Amino acid sequence: MATTREVTLEETLARLAALGDEKRRAINAKNGAGENQYGVPMGEIRKLAGEIKSDHALGLALWETGNIDAQLLGILLIKPKALSAAELDAMVRAGRFGQVADWLGSYVIKHHPAKEALRAAWLEDPDPWAGRAGWGLTAERVGKDPQSLDVGALLDRIEREMAAAAPPVQWTMNSCLAAIGIHCPEARARALAIGEELGVYRDYPVSKGCTSPFAPIWINEMVRRGS
Repeated sequence: MATTREVTLEETLARLAALGDEKRRAINAKNGAGENQYGVPMGEIRKLAGEIKSDHALGLALWETGNIDAQLLGILLIKPKALSAAELDAMVRAGRFGQVADWLGSYVIKHHPAKEALRAAWLEDPDPWAGRAGWGLTAERVGKDPQSLDVGALLDRIEREMAAAAPPVQWTMNSCLAAIGIHCPEARARALAIGEELGVYRDYPVSKGCTSPFAPIWINEMVRRGS
């Protein structure tokens, strides 16, 4: 019976390097990425992950390189349940690029069995990347089960802290504000008022056809769509 040959770290990095694009590197740099990147388009990373399939060991090795593209690919290969809570916590704190943090949240954190305990801890953590993950999970929970949360207390914190929050945590704190406005009709007026008062992302540039992250616009648009 034929066996599938394991893909090595060196081979994978070489393939990522070959897929690098100068335009993508410039976009990443503009968004805060460091020099440790190849600039691989997102679609190419997803395609490569589809070829390799799930490979937890390779995923971890890619993550450890610190290379942005390698970490994005690694996230798609990692098995969330094979990570300990401590390992996941360390990964969250090591992230220093928004796209990496977002993919880690979507493909790993949201599927980890300890995510609720981690969410509660990260919400109180001064590390901005831990805070980003905590507020991201809270926004998800607002969308699924807002009755299980003290929405008023969340709005109190957002009103008090969001304007001065570090950029990584401000992004998902704003997502939580929008989620409350969208999914909690009884708190919508207050969420809209907080968004207007703080003005966070009011002038954020968006591409044609995309919804602004400014919470009042975001909330009203999603409510209009019936989301």
